[in-house]
Parts: sequence; structure tokens; C-alpha cells
Amino acid sequence: MTDTKDESDVESRSLDDNLTAPVLDRSAVDPVYQAKAHVLNNAIQQIGMGRYQWELFVLVGFGWSMDNMWPIITSLILPVVALEFNQSKPPLLSLAQNIGLLAGAIFWGFGCDIFGRRLAFNATIGVTAVFGLVAAGSPNFAAIGCFAALWSVGVGGNLPVDSAVFLEFLPGSHQYLLTILSIFWAFAQLLATLVAWPLLGYRTCSETDPAPCTRSKNFGWRYFLIAMGGFAMACFVLRFVVFTLYESPKYLMGKGRDAEAVAVVHKVAQKNGTVSSLSLADLEIHNEGGQQGVDAAAALKRKLEKINLTHVRALFRTKKLAYSTSLIMCIWAFIGLAFPLYNAYIPYTLTSRGASFGDGSTYLTYRNSLIIAVLGVPGALIGGVLVEVPLFGRKGALALSTVLTGVFLFASTTAKNSNDLLGWNCGFNFASNVMYAVLYAYTPEVFPTKDRGTGNALTASANRVFGIMAPIIAIYADLETAAPVYVSGALFLAAGALTCALPFESRGKASL
Repeated sequence: MTDTKDESDVESRSLDDNLTAPVLDRSAVDPVYQAKAHVLNNAIQQIGMGRYQWELFVLVGFGWSMDNMWPIITSLILPVVALEFNQSKPPLLSLAQNIGLLAGAIFWGFGCDIFGRRLAFNATIGVTAVFGLVAAGSPNFAAIGCFAALWSVGVGGNLPVDSAVFLEFLPGSHQYLLTILSIFWAFAQLLATLVAWPLLGYRTCSETDPAPCTRSKNFGWRYFLIAMGGFAMACFVLRFVVFTLYESPKYLMGKGRDAEAVAVVHKVAQKNGTVSSLSLADLEIHNEGGQQGVDAAAALKRKLEKINLTHVRALFRTKKLAYSTSLIMCIWAFIGLAFPLYNAYIPYTLTSRGASFGDGSTYLTYRNSLIIAVLGVPGALIGGVLVEVPLFGRKGALALSTVLTGVFLFASTTAKNSNDLLGWNCGFNFASNVMYAVLYAYTPEVFPTKDRGTGNALTASANRVFGIMAPIIAIYADLETAAPVYVSGALFLAAGALTCALPFESRGKASL
């Protein structure tokens, strides 16, 4: 009996060690910093999942929502904004947005390591809300383009900042919740289109209107921006006023503020109704082997270590790993171009092609966009189920959903009326949501833990850079033809084919 109990204790300690083991080894960060981070991981695991983390889960979900909602807002207002300002190149609005998203990801991603998580966490949605509300008064197309870029600077920081904040307060046993956050994406699209239907369905110009589109006839999109900017402002108030976000203990420790880091851990424990045994001595004891850099330059250096050549080379160390890394980057790049190339212009496509079918009213356009959005919710959930199907797994689910996404796009070119077009677009949105659910699960699993940050950075960069190319291509491809549909569909099919060639299947296997 004693032997059994001892074995059980050993297994329990082994499990706890796995849950709190550091992602990067000693070659990636200085040993003092890593030792202290391991102490803090143990302290957070000891506290467990409680009220503070669950409240943070919801508030981080707001950030996830903004990341999907505002690009959708841009696509929803694109048709009526182009009509009012008589813009011959509507995709310029999406180009401004994508440039802002890239700038925001870079600024907030690096910035939160310099001026803190707390400021960045609260500021990103605040910036989005302010410029979203101001954009409602835009007097011309150039102004709305500038404001779209500015609100996107806030939007672009949500995922890098919010994921860092959430993970640094999350026990290792509950890190799967970062994946569950993707459900907020689907609901964000649903909410945006639900609000757009009544506001953009009335008091807005239509392709079928014989008279010129004037501001007085086209106030719907301005009301829509006020409504969505108001929602973002409400989320900001909940984050900044109602909820008290403590600064990340790892950030404080990295700045040499060990006492404050310990105090934060005890505050979280108190809010969760428990206690922590962490003391200042537990951290300071590791200073005997050397003191890690605590200034802004050192913090920035640690951030840059995620993408330095050492970690990049590690992802290409063997032929098989280099092959896998190159393929997954290409898949992200192709999808990064294909998805915005078509998805961002669905309302514009529904309006212009609906007009040729004789039923392109603004009301029907946004009603159909709402129906399309509804299909995204089950798609995100089904993706989570498919990845665990035996003999199918991640690769099978990703390949099938990506190919189906392209097939539905090609099929949409055969539509004879608006109902046909709506049906094909519903299939597209369902398949693409399955695809993204699987892609977000598979990608980090095929990178070694110590190089996972670099791998994620490489795939995200490929996605964003190609996303900027989408509006440029759309301008010269002419949105009123099927050319963007063919290009987008071909890219999805190519990405699906590349998925079949991926060398690793991660279902049922622990990531390294």
C-alpha cells in the first residue's frame, strides 16, 4: 500500500512539473529569468483556476471579438461607402485597414514588453472604440480610410497582447482555454451582421437606386459605426473601470520588481478565495547566480529572441522539419491572401451581383450576410470535433475543409440568382470556419516548444503580409467580375493540396 501511495505521489509531482515546465530552455533566455518564471508558473498553478481567471477569460474574449469584428465591419460598410463617395477603387479601404492591422500587431506586440501588459490590454480596445466612433463623421473616402487604419492599429494589438495577458495568469492545466476563445470570433461576425441588417438595410443607398447617393440618403453606415464603436467603448469600460487587471507578474519580475510580482500573485489568490505560499525570498534566491537585465532594452531583447536566427535555424534543422515549416508557412500565406480577397468583399459581391439578378437591395444584402454569419458558429465547433476523428485527424480535417472552401467559391460563379449565391456563400463560411479552427490547433503543435514562438511569428507574418496584398489585387482584378473569386478559390485549393503533403500528424500525440 505504501509503495502504491509513493508511486501516486511521484506521478502527481511529475504531472505538476509538466504543467509548469518552461516553454523555452536555458539557451533561449537567461537562466535567472527562466528560474524565476518557473517559480511564478508553480505559484499560478498552485492558485488554480478561479474567479479572476474566469472574468479575465470573458474580457479577453472581447479582444478576440474585436479582432474579427472590425475587419467584418469594414467589409459590411464597403458597398455603401463606395456609393456615397463615388469611389472607383473601394478596396483601398481594406488596404488601409490591413496596413493598420500589421502596424498594430508590431507596435503592441513589442510594446507590451516595454511599457507593460496592463496599459496595452486596456488601450487596444480604447483606441478601436475612439476612432470607430470618430469615423462615423467622415466627410470623404480619404477620411474613412485614415480612421479605418487608426482603429485597426488598436484591433491589431488585441491577439498578441490579450493572449500574453491570459496565458501569464492561466494555470498550465487550463491552457486549452486559449483555443476555446475562438468561439468569440464566430459570435463577433454574427453580432456585426445582426446589427448591420437593420441599420444598413435602411437609410442607405442601393445599386438599384436611380438617383445619386448623397449623405442624407446614406446615414445607415454612420449609425452602424456609432453602434459598433459604442459596443467597443462598453467593452473598454468593462476592462478599464469595472474589472481590475493586475500587471503581469512575469512582466514585473522581468523589470526587477520582484516584490510587486509577489504581491500580484497574492492578490489573485485572494480574489480566487485561496492563498499562495509564494514569498519574495523564493524569487530573490535566484539572483545569487546573476541578475537578469531589467531595463527596456533587455525586455526588448527577450522579445526579439522569439525571431532571432538561432530559433529560425532550429525550425529548419533537419530536412523533414524544414519541409514541414516551409509548407505550413505557405499554407498560412495562401490563406492570408485568399480569405480577405473574397471574404472582405462578400457584401460588395452580394450587392453588385444581386443587382444583375434584379434583387440587389441593400436590405437583402445585409439579411443574406447575417444568414452567412450564422453558419460560422457551428463551423468553429465542428472543427474541434473533426481533429480528433481516428484515421482523419488534423491533416485530414484541414485538407478537406480547405479544399471545400475553394470548391464552394468556384461553385458560387455558377449562381443563377441571389438565392443560389447565398447558398454557396453559406457553404463557404461554414467550411472556412472549420478550416480556421483546425489550422489554429495544428500549427503550434508541429513546432518544438522552445521554437514555437518563432514558428508562430513566421506563420503570422506570412499571413499578414499576404493579407495586405489582397486589396491591391482586388483593385486591378475588378470586383464586379468573378476574377477575385477564381483567384481566391485557386489559392484555397492549393493550400488544401499542400496540407496533404504535410509530414506530421499531431492527433493523439504530445507536442515536443
